Amino acid sequence: MKKNKQDKLTKELHRQTLGYIVAGLGVVAGLAWNDAIVALIEEIFPLDRGTVMAKIIYALIITGIVAFFSMRIAKSDRGNGDNGT
Repeated sequence: MKKNKQDKLTKELHRQTLGYIVAGLGVVAGLAWNDAIVALIEEIFPLDRGTVMAKIIYALIITGIVAFFSMRIAKSDRGNGDNGT
């Protein structure tokens, strides 16, 4: 019985660790894409570099994309029948 609990704990620790590693890699990829998207917006909207308007446009675009994908992920999570327990 004790061995079974220890195995479950080890598996959960492994699962959590992998989740944190994947999340960290996602942040690195996100930062790389951030630079690319900023450069693209500055190319499309030829405003002075570092203007407030360019940053607002960028924030609005990214907010819309993130909101869209967040809603899709939440919807698919609700649909899989997993209640988190």
